[in-house]
Amino acid sequence: MSYPITIKKTTQSKHSDEVMQNVDFGKVFSDHMLVADYNENGWQGIHIVPYQEISLSPAVSAIHYGQSVFEGMKAYADKDGHPLLFRPAENWKRMNRSAERMCMPEVPKEIFLDGLRELIQIDKHWVPRNEGSSLYIRPFMFATDDFIGIRPSQNYRFMIFCCPVNAYYPEPIRVKIETEYSRACQGGGGYAKAAGNYGQALYPAHLAQKEGYRQLIWTDACDHKYIEESGTMNIFFQIGNSIVTPEAGGTILEGITRDSAIALMKDHGIDVQIRNVSVDEITAAYNQGELLDAFGTGTAATIAQISAIGYNDHDMILRDAKTREISNWLLKTLEEIKRGTAEDKWGWIEPV
Repeated sequence: MSYPITIKKTTQSKHSDEVMQNVDFGKVFSDHMLVADYNENGWQGIHIVPYQEISLSPAVSAIHYGQSVFEGMKAYADKDGHPLLFRPAENWKRMNRSAERMCMPEVPKEIFLDGLRELIQIDKHWVPRNEGSSLYIRPFMFATDDFIGIRPSQNYRFMIFCCPVNAYYPEPIRVKIETEYSRACQGGGGYAKAAGNYGQALYPAHLAQKEGYRQLIWTDACDHKYIEESGTMNIFFQIGNSIVTPEAGGTILEGITRDSAIALMKDHGIDVQIRNVSVDEITAAYNQGELLDAFGTGTAATIAQISAIGYNDHDMILRDAKTREISNWLLKTLEEIKRGTAEDKWGWIEPV
């Protein structure tokens, strides 16, 4: 099905060299955004307009009942400054898995992908060319019924906006294994990229930050014995010559960077084990000198090396991040693929 896109461009761009050189993650936004609305007649009114505030009723159901899902993705500049998207169809698929779990309508591929490409083409000068920088892309959908009552909304809005960003974690981070609070439980919506999953994680993360940790490592909700994921990323450990990571799905987000990292490591001949990973296994490996690396993967984080893991009032200090072969190789390889300077044997890159 075809969805025509109406375009209204800004008359005064906010873009400047000064703006692009001073970007804090998530605080500077490009000139345009995409908007589409859903009602009983389906999706309609697809348009790209200047980035602006939106007007909502105080009774809008997303605020009261939490029907809100989102994605995170990036555009990178190749050597000539042309925008490249990294596995955008996977973000579209995952967003619709999240939407199904939250009882929301599917966003058609034509709206998500065609609208995204049109938006990036219009704002392509916002894609940073500096190493380590990119254009962060935020597709999201929320319920828009003007109604107070617990039922799925009948109306929704889908939007995409973008912001130029530098590295989310410019340095290796300290994390803490969480053993009191839980992010998700079996049968819940942990695998969905739903806003509520992040909102309810803020308080325990805040407590950890007061202790000097940047993020949490979540554990299972039943016994807090098994590793799940970190606040903004999936988690990997190098034990000896093997990389271990929990299986995604259920309570763990199916990360696209995670999937890409696993494919790259396996192709490189690295032993990758996708299985239950217990806290006891990690502490034992550390005590035996076999915990050689720990890192997270995510769109914002890319490859985030971990400098220390807090557990039971004790920090497991990991070796100097500069000496870690696998995570440094992964970061370099992913960056090169995303910028079109390395072979893309999987067809992950899509020029805009």
